[in-house]
Amino acid sequence: MASSAPNPWFDWGYVRDNRQDILSALEHHVTLTVETVVIATLVALPLAVLARRRRWLRGPLLGVAGVLYTIPSLAFFAVLAPWSGIGARTVLIGLVVYALLILIRNTLVGLDGVPDDVREAARGLGYGPVRMLLQVELPVALPAVLTGIRLATVSTVALVTVGVVVGYGGLGQLILRGFNNNFYRAEIFTNSLLCVLLALVLDLLLLGASRLLTPWARGRA
Repeated sequence: MASSAPNPWFDWGYVRDNRQDILSALEHHVTLTVETVVIATLVALPLAVLARRRRWLRGPLLGVAGVLYTIPSLAFFAVLAPWSGIGARTVLIGLVVYALLILIRNTLVGLDGVPDDVREAARGLGYGPVRMLLQVELPVALPAVLTGIRLATVSTVALVTVGVVVGYGGLGQLILRGFNNNFYRAEIFTNSLLCVLLALVLDLLLLGASRLLTPWARGRA
């Protein structure tokens, strides 16, 4: 009886022979993650500020974002695909929606943490609503906002792989190819490991940026 071909979990030969595929998938993965977090942050910040100003909006806003967050990603992409098409746009929309809950919630936590006496002091100095937001509230809330961005980034790196169902999953494309290629372990493991490493690298970069931007918060960490 002939022995089966070796199928190790890691093989430098796979990495060498498929370097271009891996780099291309990694580039797509990083691009989609960055685009998602940037767009979601630009959407979440004004929504959170509005919910802080109009208290009655807080419950409905968090409720809707929470409900959307609980929808399984496969089902969500399937619902989006008929009108947004098959490809990056569908994945981007879905990932932005998933990131909103984390970013809105953390921004609200940060804004809620601004001491009332700080606000009163600023009003006493003649700060209007816009100046109060830009020069007092957002700087104080920044550590919480940045924590939300870190959480959203790590979550998005994982979710990008699911985009493979509509043809745009970054490293997920290669992971799926490994499953379809007679359970090619080296391809599955290498690209899964890259997803984990990518999440760690992006989180460390954001942590470093957070420490640089909020030196006053280091003692509280």
